[in-house]
Amino acid sequence: MKNKTITRAKDMIKPYLKSIIIVSLLSLFVSACEIIKPYLIKVVIDNYLGKGIFETAFFNITKIGIIYIGFVLAGNIINFIATTATNIIGENVIFDMRNKLFRYTQYANIPFHDKTSAGKLFVRIINDVEDISTLFKDVISTIIRDVILILIIMGIMIVFSYKLSFMSFIVIPFIIIFTVVLTNILKKIYDKAKKIRTNLNTFLAESIYGAKVIKIFNIQKEKKIECETYTKQFRDERAKEGVIQAILPGIMTILENIGIAIILITCTNHLFGINIEVGLIYIFITYIRQLFEPITRIVENIEIVEEASVSINKIYDILDRKEYLENLEIGKELKEVKGKIEFKNVWFSYDEKNWVLKNVSFTINPGESIALVGKTGSGKTTITNLINRFYDIQKGEILIDGINIKDINIRDLRSHIGVILQDPFIFAESIRDNIKLNKSIMEEDIENAIELSSANEFINSLPNGIEEVAKERGNSYSAGEKQLLAFARIFAHNPDIFVLDEATANIDTYTESLIQKSIDILSKEKTAIFIAHRLSTIVNVDKIIVLSNGEIVEEGNHNELVQTGGYYSKLYNAYYESLG
Repeated sequence: MKNKTITRAKDMIKPYLKSIIIVSLLSLFVSACEIIKPYLIKVVIDNYLGKGIFETAFFNITKIGIIYIGFVLAGNIINFIATTATNIIGENVIFDMRNKLFRYTQYANIPFHDKTSAGKLFVRIINDVEDISTLFKDVISTIIRDVILILIIMGIMIVFSYKLSFMSFIVIPFIIIFTVVLTNILKKIYDKAKKIRTNLNTFLAESIYGAKVIKIFNIQKEKKIECETYTKQFRDERAKEGVIQAILPGIMTILENIGIAIILITCTNHLFGINIEVGLIYIFITYIRQLFEPITRIVENIEIVEEASVSINKIYDILDRKEYLENLEIGKELKEVKGKIEFKNVWFSYDEKNWVLKNVSFTINPGESIALVGKTGSGKTTITNLINRFYDIQKGEILIDGINIKDINIRDLRSHIGVILQDPFIFAESIRDNIKLNKSIMEEDIENAIELSSANEFINSLPNGIEEVAKERGNSYSAGEKQLLAFARIFAHNPDIFVLDEATANIDTYTESLIQKSIDILSKEKTAIFIAHRLSTIVNVDKIIVLSNGEIVEEGNHNELVQTGGYYSKLYNAYYESLG
């Protein structure tokens, strides 16, 4: 697992490697300024103040003071540049990763979205990307500097006095021990906290989207208890993190002061024959403090590294699943679609176990209108999903104008098929944008589509007309109004094959009759597939295909099927009895 995480981190770092190296070098210069400053003070203490030389050395001390200020100014300027560059790198990481993840969700097939909750995807795109950005801002660009800085300080200390240096370094093994132990504890805490956070976000997303259902069934109290359970779990894990975070700085401060105490005890008691000047004692104490700064930073950054490691794995667990991606670039293009659809011995299962369609075969001729009829779960909607190639079949063939849809470019295939669902999705954009959907459609065609869909009265009644911006998920409109917009959308895009899945269920009878006239006009020239529970809406179609348990049990027009007295006839009679 660690090797996989390292490989993934390398892949992520690679595009920013040059920038990180430059920032690290700039940061190293800042650190060099910090190392030189104590040495300048040491020179003043040992060479001038310690020997009582003041007046005659005024010029030299002033020169050293100017040099000292120069290093302070240079260090601060370079530090500003390095910090700004680091933040830019972090923001670029957020930009790239969020776009990668979003692109994946758009190119991923429907089975991926069936298995992955929206809440989980929100966590990956928002929270996990932020965690990785923090890694770039606070760790990667400073880790090289910190490691080099530690080695340089230790090297300088050894050059000045190797005996005193080794006495000072006694505390380092303890740092390593505490770091390893706490790292292992933190990793387990972060991993568990991430899982809880994902569950919490999924719960929150579902509860917000399902607010109306929660109110209808009056389960606010139950949902409140469920929310408290998730938030308590998350709070408890974060509290454990807080304990570890509180322990780390305390341990480092104690070890740092033990190191200083060792220097003072060793020097004042001349242990191991150590007898050094006051300035050197000062520089050793200062360097010990400077040595602990990068060490403390590295130890504290363990938290960020562990949290980011979990996030990296969560993100790449999605991005690495290439089998879910639809390839929209390969395949034949359909230049002119006549609209002939053939199912040949099609078998399909969503879970590779239970067959939803069993040896289904039928033909829809160009310009023909057909209806799929059957009880819930009989396979009607599945057939329309397969025509759009939202799923791939296990056995058989599906052909469009004699071409297997597996050989057709997916983007091109779907551009020729228009689908209207019973509950159409409306984006939080203007009416115009909801009809166009980012496609280049002439104003004349939009107006014609609105008229065909009988949505003009509804749209004109809005304060801003066609420029009116819908609320989230189209909640500012009724179910019927959303369906009118869906009809306007499909008419504007003018596909060669129409699929209407109970598309007029929420529209009043008068408006439905108007739309039905528009559909009748279009279906004379184009292939149309209807899924309807209201059997009165399909009596005029060219052919009705009756499904039961994933198999075709009857096929023919309305009059033929009613006269046979079979399965369709029973459904039709039952439907009219329910009305009476």
